[in-house]
Amino acid sequence: MTGYGKAEYTFADHKTIVELRSLNSKQLDLNLKVASIFRDKEPDIRALLTAPLERGKVDVAIYTQALDGSATPNEITPINEELFTYYYQQLRHLQDQLGMPAPQDYTGAILRMPGVVAQANTLATIDNDEWKILQGAIQQALASFRAFRVQEGAALEKMFTEKLDGILALLAQVEPLEKGRVEKIKERLIDNLNKLTDGSSADKKVTIAYDKSRLEAELIYYLEKLDITEEKVRLRNHIKYFRETMSQDGAGVGKKLGFIAQEMGREINTLGSKSNESQMQILDVQMKDILEQIKEQVLNVL
Repeated sequence: MTGYGKAEYTFADHKTIVELRSLNSKQLDLNLKVASIFRDKEPDIRALLTAPLERGKVDVAIYTQALDGSATPNEITPINEELFTYYYQQLRHLQDQLGMPAPQDYTGAILRMPGVVAQANTLATIDNDEWKILQGAIQQALASFRAFRVQEGAALEKMFTEKLDGILALLAQVEPLEKGRVEKIKERLIDNLNKLTDGSSADKKVTIAYDKSRLEAELIYYLEKLDITEEKVRLRNHIKYFRETMSQDGAGVGKKLGFIAQEMGREINTLGSKSNESQMQILDVQMKDILEQIKEQVLNVL
């Protein structure tokens, strides 16, 4: 579910910013980026975030800024001067001894040597006082993040309601077409039967007689296979259940709505395959289009 939350605090000589951003995802995909000073607390930070976030591709950034504009301690990357000098002397010695050409960039080569540049996460770490403040900032960012989601959820509920009403309106347009479809199919079948000949004479067409009672029986069987009453009833029930589920609280509502949308799709597909009438099939395609829009947005629901 898309969302955004931010919080910040000032401690000692630096300011810390906590930012949360999320996009659609069926599962929770938490991407956590923290300043090196908070690196040892990363498992605890992840534990604080996992349960409240629930779903979504979430990017969390926790970074610091010095109040005076200089680099904060965790941004400084010190160089081991003694080791740098040692590598430089060794390179010059090998160059003279082996007659090797001088490298174009001594500095770049030496900085890539093991141990010359200290790892950032070996530097300053957060103390207990700041850790308590950081936890509060994370909770504040989560509260802002949830408020954003609630606002978006209200907009989604309105959109779903409009889309469901649209499907029901199209379904209502199907019913008058369905009533006249039986007579059209019957007339077409009888007309085609009357056009049949036995083919015994090239000059004179002889119409083949048929059993009208048998025709009626076959026609009833055929029309039963094309009946869409059950599909209409089930589709309306699924829409009703979708509305009821939207009003539920707690986690897992989004997944349930996704399952209901799949069932709605089954009924719409079956209705289209049974339509056997061009205008009904056009309405069916329009219902499918609306349903696809619903499915895309269901991913935004927790």
